[in-house]
Amino acid sequence: MGKLQSKLRKRSDRYRAGRDTSDAAPASQVVQYEPAHSDAVNCVFSLTSELCVSGGSDQAVVVYDWKGGTRCQAFYGHSREVTKVSCLPGSTWLFSASRDKSALMWQMGRDADPIQEFCEHELVVNGLAVSPDGTQLCTGSRDNSMCLWDIESGECLQKNTISRNLVTHVCWVPGGTSIVQTSEDKTVRVWDSRTWQVTNTFPSKRYIQTHCDISSNCNHVLSSSNGFGGQGCESTLWDLRQPGCKVVEYRGHLQTTACCVFLPPSPDCGSMVASSSHDCSIKLWDQNSGACLYTLTMDGAGPLVSLAASDHSSLLCASFNTGLHHLQLSQLPTLSLKEVARF
Repeated sequence: MGKLQSKLRKRSDRYRAGRDTSDAAPASQVVQYEPAHSDAVNCVFSLTSELCVSGGSDQAVVVYDWKGGTRCQAFYGHSREVTKVSCLPGSTWLFSASRDKSALMWQMGRDADPIQEFCEHELVVNGLAVSPDGTQLCTGSRDNSMCLWDIESGECLQKNTISRNLVTHVCWVPGGTSIVQTSEDKTVRVWDSRTWQVTNTFPSKRYIQTHCDISSNCNHVLSSSNGFGGQGCESTLWDLRQPGCKVVEYRGHLQTTACCVFLPPSPDCGSMVASSSHDCSIKLWDQNSGACLYTLTMDGAGPLVSLAASDHSSLLCASFNTGLHHLQLSQLPTLSLKEVARF
């Protein structure tokens, strides 16, 4: 990683004015860096305190230094738009999924060609997660199937197809053998990676479940819903220790909630979650009470489809119309969220 960062180009000096339309923050200048993608950005994943990886409709997988404002490396190998990206923490391995029905593996700092391919699905791959030990990869698709792969060999170890299980997202529980998966059939499922069977199915929601996330202590799961006109559009907190036990709902978005994530714990504030929506807004919530603590609206950004928390003060957001956004979270003297850069 040190060698990669040493090759970073100098910071772009291009600036333009931007608007922060949060509830409490005045208009401010937003730094415009070199764009990461030439089309809509579909997903973003935090790699380090300075680097992220993203995937877009331009079929590219891009590693970006969001603090320095520099595009570090781009990978091209998919024939259709990239839907999800992930990584093996602490390594230079990257993974991407695509509408071309495949998942690919890349290595930062090396040639732009993929170093492994995972091809078994018959439709778009929307779910992508790496096992905690870095030996296996989980993929899920709109073809109703979940696949388990050996990363080194690229062999498909397990495949399980469930009727109407159009997979939208998957998360591997940190340090464990369980995988959480959301679906267009409005359910959240928990899988055992050892048997490749579903161990729990949460009660169905009213709308399609679009995304899921796991808390750092592995006790809770977040899922988000699609919807329109304020119907649906919520995120839900579930107790993973009591599968199917709904703790609280976060309601306030007016269109589909595309992403929901747990924010890193901070000594200055209680536990919080963040959600992004097709209504161009990001909301911060009190994890336990469900109260909306702050709303940031980015007019013209289009659907805000992916979030990645880098640390307790930085949040990255992927948008359809205006690329990637660096958001700064301040908790003192009062809670605020403002956009500081676009790329």
